[in-house]
Amino acid sequence: MTQAAHTAPPKTKQKKDARDIRADAQKIANSIKIEGQTPVETKAIANGIQRGMEMFLRQQSEKTRELDKRVKKVKQLSNQLTQQKSDEVKEESATTQTNPRLPWVLLALSWGLFLVVGIIGFVVNSPS
Repeated sequence: MTQAAHTAPPKTKQKKDARDIRADAQKIANSIKIEGQTPVETKAIANGIQRGMEMFLRQQSEKTRELDKRVKKVKQLSNQLTQQKSDEVKEESATTQTNPRLPWVLLALSWGLFLVVGIIGFVVNSPS
């Protein structure tokens, strides 16, 4: 299944939520009803409470979406950093593999130069 199917509730669920909000708003309006208040006024109060609840839920869902976007961006940056670090480790290991040859090459060159200088010195200083 796609990820959208998991995150988006079905339409009937959304309608049910709206009915629940409407019922909750009516309960609240009835609980704060004062003496002498007309049913029209109670209905207006219930509508205002319902709009407030819907606005609050919308804001919460926007905050959740924004948080999800930030989490996704952080994960992307984290993946990029780990990939860069692994690339750097690969470069370092490649560099480390070529460096152990350098001391041996320098040692061989120095011994070769010592031998050449020694032979030249022996030839120059030999009595002929």
